[in-house]
Amino acid sequence: MKKTTFLLGLMVLFGFPDFCLAEDEQKSREAVDTLDEVVVSATKTEEKRKDVSSFVIVVDEMDIEESPAKTLGELLANEPGIDWRTRGDYGGARGEIHIRGMSGDATQVRVNGVTVNSPSFGSADVSKIPLNSIERIEVVEGSGSVLYGSGAMGGTVNIITKRPEREKTDLKASAGFGSQSTYGLAAEQGMFAVGDFGYYLTANRYRTLGFRSNSDLSHNDASINLVLDKGDILNVSLYGDYIYRDFGVPGVQPPAGTQSYYIHGTEFFNSESASLLNRGRDNDAHGVLNIDSKPTDWVDLKFRGDYTYMDGYNYDRWTLSGIKKAAGARTWVTNKVLGFEGDVDFKPFEGANLLVGSEYKHYTWENKNTALDSFGADVPGSTSYTSARLHTLGIYAEAQYRPSKYIKGVAGVRHEDHSEFGTEDLPRFGLIVNPLDSTAVKFNYGKHFRAPTPNDLFWPESPYTKGNPDLKPETGWHFDAGIEQELLGNRVFLSLTYFNWNLKDKIQWGPDINWVWTPQNLDKAKANGLEVGTKIGPFYDVTLALDYTYTDAEEENQYVTRRATYTPEHLFRGNLTYWAPFGLTATATLRYVGDRYFYGTDKTTTDPVSTLDPYVTMDLRLEQRFFQNWLLSLEGNNLFNKSYDTYFGSFTDPTAKPQTSSGKYPGAGRSVFFKATYEF
Repeated sequence: MKKTTFLLGLMVLFGFPDFCLAEDEQKSREAVDTLDEVVVSATKTEEKRKDVSSFVIVVDEMDIEESPAKTLGELLANEPGIDWRTRGDYGGARGEIHIRGMSGDATQVRVNGVTVNSPSFGSADVSKIPLNSIERIEVVEGSGSVLYGSGAMGGTVNIITKRPEREKTDLKASAGFGSQSTYGLAAEQGMFAVGDFGYYLTANRYRTLGFRSNSDLSHNDASINLVLDKGDILNVSLYGDYIYRDFGVPGVQPPAGTQSYYIHGTEFFNSESASLLNRGRDNDAHGVLNIDSKPTDWVDLKFRGDYTYMDGYNYDRWTLSGIKKAAGARTWVTNKVLGFEGDVDFKPFEGANLLVGSEYKHYTWENKNTALDSFGADVPGSTSYTSARLHTLGIYAEAQYRPSKYIKGVAGVRHEDHSEFGTEDLPRFGLIVNPLDSTAVKFNYGKHFRAPTPNDLFWPESPYTKGNPDLKPETGWHFDAGIEQELLGNRVFLSLTYFNWNLKDKIQWGPDINWVWTPQNLDKAKANGLEVGTKIGPFYDVTLALDYTYTDAEEENQYVTRRATYTPEHLFRGNLTYWAPFGLTATATLRYVGDRYFYGTDKTTTDPVSTLDPYVTMDLRLEQRFFQNWLLSLEGNNLFNKSYDTYFGSFTDPTAKPQTSSGKYPGAGRSVFFKATYEF
């Protein structure tokens, strides 16, 4: 009776009970043979999941549509091994994927093969990537340096965007509005226009005022995917996207009791935000050409050419201690990356596979900085300009052999030649044991590395900061072992994974003996942990996913070994989806993040200076289909308005004693978004 009342209430909420779908038209899922699911990213070849030694997380288009997540980071947050972090609750806050306790720059993110990590920062801002352009996501956990090079230490997030389908015209448009004066517009359309030629287009516009003063965001993006599909003999795709974002950067939330502060009539901060003037702007564009040809059953040829343009602008103002004056800077950082990759996949005899390939990248980095005076005007003669170029060439090979249906071995190696630090050789080994068709036992061991970024190497010298051209790459080893098991006719999927990794020559920015902030190869790091994943269903139109990650991560410097900064020991996610017979889909997601330690600049203590408290959030999405082509959805994030914080930072108030104090970046509070969608 309670269930019936609940469902009727949802129908009334959406207001269209007469137009809901009949039972035979409801949206539902069938049981999926997860181990027979085809994945590409783990080996750069099409393989069944039970045939790859790596542990792979797969998120498909239906998973994305049903999720209450608004960003890629929210979508993947707390999947086994994944820790999603943001710099607080403002609209333009960077979102990073951390895998198995590693830093964000240890995760490589690719869209249709092109790396979208910022060459300057090393990490990828996944909040920029629109969800409606994505068809499929494959997260390969563990060292991916053999196939993907620098930065693929914790894992690789591979995003495959939507393509046109034959005999089908895709058309979708949506508009929505919500709390924080948020609105969004989206459109997508795809089809095969003439013969074997097709296209897929997406466009998005999103605006919000955010949760605090100066936390607004204006986001616009567009993408196009041109396809020439002649089957195995020739498959060509030309993909391009453009992203523009303009946003406020409010900084930390000041301590309680902070009053508004003015200089020359301009308000610099208030009780909500440490900065009311700082702004950021991103102009990103990517283009990638993929050519795939399989002339015979035993040879597959692939070529990729790509170009990346990333231009970031920051406008920063800050108060000066002790006097009622201010300073500031305008900074432009531009990255241009040209890349080429080709590989050949051989199948010389039954059960054997050999992949041989090479990848070349050329980087151009430019930095322009202009100082600002107390009024925010450019200081004459203060503009500095720095530029640098570097390149890298990787040659790799990976062999696979399955002598029987019960066992398969994998071995690979990559030789990386970097223009700044020289060469690095990276081996990897894997083993898969299949005692049953529904069981896969996996082992992996490989070397990983991350090259210093242009920011690390070439940041212009000032009285406060400078780069370090003598840096070495971060290197280490990564091991994992686990089991994947299907039960009850593929309606239950279980995974259990143990991981262990180490890292030396970790690059850390910090004060040198003259208190100038510069990067150095100072620290070491290591971690071991456990990942548990469970997917149950569909049973009676319900699916349930439960994921848990335990991470014991440590950082080591010349003084102490201690628990790693900002790394939670415990992560949990529960995800429940229900499909009603009248066309309603309801998804609830619960996430738990454990406490996180912060030590500040003190390298001699094992006790944290401060700790970020653990927290739980709940998200909900309701979607009702009616009139066949229309959908109404209601999304609620952080429904219980749980207060939590994501990072620490500093705040300077010239009227306070002491003038500089520690502040926190608050996480996003409760938000609600209503959307109407038409699809054809």
